[in-house]
Amino acid sequence: MTLTRLWRRVSPYTFLAPFFTLFAAFGLFPLLYTAFVSLHRVELQTPGAMEWRGLGNYTALLTDEFFWRALRNTVVIGALSTVPQLLMALGLAHLLHYRLRGRTFFRTAMLLPYATSVAAATLVFAQLFGRDFGLVNYLLSVAGLGPVDWQDGTFASQVAVSSIVVWRWTGYNALIYLAGMQSIAAELYEAAEMDGASRWRQFVHVTLPGLRPTIVFTVVVSTIGATQLFGEPLLFEGSVSGGISHQYQTLGLYLYEQGWGFFHLGRAAAVAWLMFLLILLLVGANTLIARRRSRADEPAGVTA
Repeated sequence: MTLTRLWRRVSPYTFLAPFFTLFAAFGLFPLLYTAFVSLHRVELQTPGAMEWRGLGNYTALLTDEFFWRALRNTVVIGALSTVPQLLMALGLAHLLHYRLRGRTFFRTAMLLPYATSVAAATLVFAQLFGRDFGLVNYLLSVAGLGPVDWQDGTFASQVAVSSIVVWRWTGYNALIYLAGMQSIAAELYEAAEMDGASRWRQFVHVTLPGLRPTIVFTVVVSTIGATQLFGEPLLFEGSVSGGISHQYQTLGLYLYEQGWGFFHLGRAAAVAWLMFLLILLLVGANTLIARRRSRADEPAGVTA
């Protein structure tokens, strides 16, 4: 084999080598090392001293009521933020898909919440949801309703944290949906309009089927983001415990509390791996549901 032929076979791998090197160093190795640490008792003060525990860290987590509370809070906050966020993003994208004056301005404005620092956004929302002088409680008093303690109440605090996520990510997902709508053939809308379909029917029977892969993508990404939620609940009150009674402590905050609050690095690594497995389970469930729905919508084969 000549050097020219050898280079032609090897050269693609050399171009890909930087990516795989960085992935192995900053992706694969930390993942495997975290799994290794999760099987040991490791304290932050003495990270070099490891004591084998096997699955002891995992069994300790599964018997910890605060872990289950953090898991429940993560699911609730994830649902409260993901579902309204994607529905609003879909509606905004549908409006921007039609010819409107100042479309470029509105599309740019959609990204402003996403470009805003999570710290700045959370601090502003913490003031808006203040118990005594917050704007939200003021508007409730104008409507004749009593004030709500948005930081101490369980469901109220979860709604407040979810509203920050909704505000930050709705515009981002709206632009993704808008890009997906623009890839749908215009002939489909013209044919539906010639058949007398209203804009609502066009949206249901043309836009939504064409956006199915995009919707699955945003659902998966939003699910991963909700599972890893950390900055918003941390800065909402400034406590890793997620409130006095852990009422909005997410798995991300629980991991941080175990590792850097209680100095249990082994248990924190176990939390990280449980979050990883939870993400795989949720993504797999979303993918399975999407595949089944796609198969159900496929036309039945013609039988002889």
